[in-house]
Amino acid sequence: MLKNTKSLWILSLVLALTSMYSCKSTKGPEVENYTFANSLLWQIEGNGIEKPSYLFGTIHMIDKDAFFWPKGALTALDAAENVVFEIDLDDMFDMSKAMGLMNKAFMNDGKTLKDFYSAEDYALVKGHFEDMGIPFFMMQKMKPMFLTVFATGDIKPGEGLSGDGDIKSYEMELYSIAQESKKDVDGLETIDYQISVFDSIPYQEQADMLLQTIKSSDTEDDSFKEMIDMYVTQDINKMVASMSEEEGISGNEDVLLYNRNRNWIPIMSEKMKTASTFFAVGAGHLGGKDGVLDLLNRQGYKLTPLSEHKG
Repeated sequence: MLKNTKSLWILSLVLALTSMYSCKSTKGPEVENYTFANSLLWQIEGNGIEKPSYLFGTIHMIDKDAFFWPKGALTALDAAENVVFEIDLDDMFDMSKAMGLMNKAFMNDGKTLKDFYSAEDYALVKGHFEDMGIPFFMMQKMKPMFLTVFATGDIKPGEGLSGDGDIKSYEMELYSIAQESKKDVDGLETIDYQISVFDSIPYQEQADMLLQTIKSSDTEDDSFKEMIDMYVTQDINKMVASMSEEEGISGNEDVLLYNRNRNWIPIMSEKMKTASTFFAVGAGHLGGKDGVLDLLNRQGYKLTPLSEHKG
């Protein structure tokens, strides 16, 4: 298992952030005409590639008791020569890169949360973290979108998804298997790019999202359970339309989700030409119009569900 605690914490933070804003979509395109089988695992063939490749939808954080491998997932992983995540997880265990990423969790120009809230709302945010036992002085200069991860209570500063606690990560499990089997690991985008995507949202909007998350914290447990249920039943279509506008990323869907999907397709195509590849991305990226399955289908690939849940 992977034991670099600092890197695990940073990885946990980045993956948890992408989980919140890519495993669920708000308004988005219409889903009805772009429905797919309830399957987290898909075989990709045709369009000139010599060997099948595979696309697997992950959930970045899941209760240990709910963790499962969909039918055929480990077989497909074993058959593939390479494993490709949203980001190259090898980079997370390079300490020089890890330290640089830590600095990017903080706001620029000396900004603090006080700059974005009324006195009343600031007190609400401060009280929420202190009630959770998190020293607020550690948090005041962090970008609000990173704080949103902590506000849910699913992960705390200093904790990583090491596999030893109550929360597990599919990325960490897949990465460990890839290392043990000496498979090449790569990413569809860099961590710098992922963080730049979130940075494109103004701090005030991020602060508003954080405040909304805290105000709706009483329903967070139910929302998390619903998300887990959708994942376990492999309902990739429902994931696309799971969030109401006020809870989500309304107005930022393209930058956080759909543009990234489009950017991935040419990279996936090039990798599939050279080797059988196991792609692992957030399950919310799979379904719907301009989801990865739709975009691959438009490119002429044959897509076969391998882990279909019949319900």
